[in-house]
Amino acid sequence: MLKDNRLYSVVFNKCPRCHQGDFFITSSAYSRRFDEMHETCSHCGEALIPEPGFYWGSMFVSYAFYTIYTLLTFFVFVSWLKVDLDYYLMGLVPTLVILTPYFFRLARRSWLTFFIAYDPQKNREASGKHLNVSA
Repeated sequence: MLKDNRLYSVVFNKCPRCHQGDFFITSSAYSRRFDEMHETCSHCGEALIPEPGFYWGSMFVSYAFYTIYTLLTFFVFVSWLKVDLDYYLMGLVPTLVILTPYFFRLARRSWLTFFIAYDPQKNREASGKHLNVSA
């Protein structure tokens, strides 16, 4: 099941520990506040910004996403569909610029997920606390 997988939090903008609270403040990568994150998870309290400079490593993850995207599109358009390399490059550059906010967010979520694993018990404990608070 995808909900029990680490990939769930990366794909759906959720806390890697409980898969409930939102990671970024806005749900869209294409808003003015695309880079603003919650400091802690609203559901389980996990620190989403563990220490200053933690997300420097996500730059390398972002680089990997750009590289994979470029290689895949190259093989599809230039090798398979036989599009001229000049036309491919003219289309690639604006596409990479447009994908920057998306890859930024994806890289940050991926980076934190390398260090924090999903904990179903933490999810149940946090759900119980929410139920007790409202009662």
